Amino acid sequence: MQLQDAIQGFLLQLQADGRSPHTIGQYRRHGNALVNWLANTGADTDVAALTPDTIAKFFASDAARTSCRGGAKKATSANAMRTSVRCLAKHLHDAGLVATNPARLLRRARCAPPPPKALRDDEQVRLLAVLAAATGPEAERDRMLVELLLGTGIRIGSAVALDIEDLDLHHGELTLRTTKNNRPTTAVLPTAIAEKLKAFLGSRTAGPVFMANDHRVSIRNVQRRIAHWLHAAQITGRSTHALRHTFATKVYQSTGDLQVTQAALGHASIASTVVYARVDRARVRAAVGA
Repeated sequence: MQLQDAIQGFLLQLQADGRSPHTIGQYRRHGNALVNWLANTGADTDVAALTPDTIAKFFASDAARTSCRGGAKKATSANAMRTSVRCLAKHLHDAGLVATNPARLLRRARCAPPPPKALRDDEQVRLLAVLAAATGPEAERDRMLVELLLGTGIRIGSAVALDIEDLDLHHGELTLRTTKNNRPTTAVLPTAIAEKLKAFLGSRTAGPVFMANDHRVSIRNVQRRIAHWLHAAQITGRSTHALRHTFATKVYQSTGDLQVTQAALGHASIASTVVYARVDRARVRAAVGA
């Protein structure tokens, strides 16, 4: 069987397993990168021809080491590709398409996760000021969305998927039906944000919370809009996800408790939360008298 055909079977299995479209798309890109490298080097693209040596040569090549924008890939990005190929190879072996797992010798590189890029206090002030000065329904929606993200730390996908029926403004809770790994959960809603949401919704009692004309706003649209506001506030090197990092950093700095921060973020594992324990620069500066 040709590797390209085997990859299609692998992606179908991922879909059957309930993996997210984002995950499936990433595995598709990484699998296709391997197929293209094999074709460009004149190597055999039959799955039976895959060996640990083939996989090693691929990851030592520019095809795996260079980003699509040029330059060397970040270690974390290279590790993501290693994970994809390892999962693909395991599927090939488990499905009986290869006698042995061709990625059995492949290991992830040891690297620390990058520090979260949270907004500094002055950057938050500038961003909210720019939004407060803007006019029009789109600006009003964006302002409410940014304040919700900063105040709750929920992911952009969860925020965009919110329906009015998911809001319990009286008890200060959000029911998140669209979450990472499809784990419906409840987020705490600060009183001040609940009051602003009530004013924002006005007489609306059903349907999407955040609209674009007569339909739900898309994640991509929101990302473009927030990038626009960050640029207007002269904030560089930050993305929409920085709002979640900002919330998490604030919770950890105010509590010093990783478990509370984990619960506030809805992390399944505290290992994902530990990174915020290493970004409290204020305490370091105070300790050294800076």
